[in-house]
Amino acid sequence: MAHWLVKSEPDKYAWDDLLRDGRTIWDGVRNHTAAINLRAMKLGDTAFFYHSNEGKEIVGIARIVREHFLDPKDATGRFPAVEVVPVEALRRPVTLAEIKGDLALADMALVRQSRLSVGPVRDAEWAHIIKLSKS
Repeated sequence: MAHWLVKSEPDKYAWDDLLRDGRTIWDGVRNHTAAINLRAMKLGDTAFFYHSNEGKEIVGIARIVREHFLDPKDATGRFPAVEVVPVEALRRPVTLAEIKGDLALADMALVRQSRLSVGPVRDAEWAHIIKLSKS
């Protein structure tokens, strides 16, 4: 099972919206690298849910429940979407400032490619962030 990080602006679609909806299509991704990451997601993979712009923090964990398909909002028919469900909120959000200040996370895609809306998370990074969220 792989791990990912998906970003959403909380004023557009927040963690609480996913909790309320119970399931959503993760669409609207138009960056080619992020699209490659969406296509790599497999059923059962997990993803950190990150609030971008406001908050700038990882707030929850989602699970991929439908692998990539054509984004229904993409008129060109080139970009993928996936479906996700909420798994759980982090006990404590982990901020971008914490992540950037932690040497164990210095090579994380979130740090190296800060504008990427969908990125991979290595197993060690995943475990470290979970640990931080419990402190």
